[in-house]
Amino acid sequence: MNNDSPEMKALLSTVGKKLGMSPETLKKELQEGKFDNAIKNMSPSDSQKFQQALANPKIIEKMMSAPQAQALYRKLTGEK
Repeated sequence: MNNDSPEMKALLSTVGKKLGMSPETLKKELQEGKFDNAIKNMSPSDSQKFQQALANPKIIEKMMSAPQAQALYRKLTGEK
């Protein structure tokens, strides 16, 4: 997925709203590897899970390849 694709913009917008951040701020922080603002807006349990996932890239890869993640991506982007 291209960083400037409509799908990526939709995903950043959706996640940014959930975290109380603008899509531009979220994108910038993700590109810079800064997650402090995103984490502080999460529940403690979500924050802990996110930090564990960041510490293990294989977890992220496994999560993103799961059918549920693919379905969520298609739902967020309007793909069929």
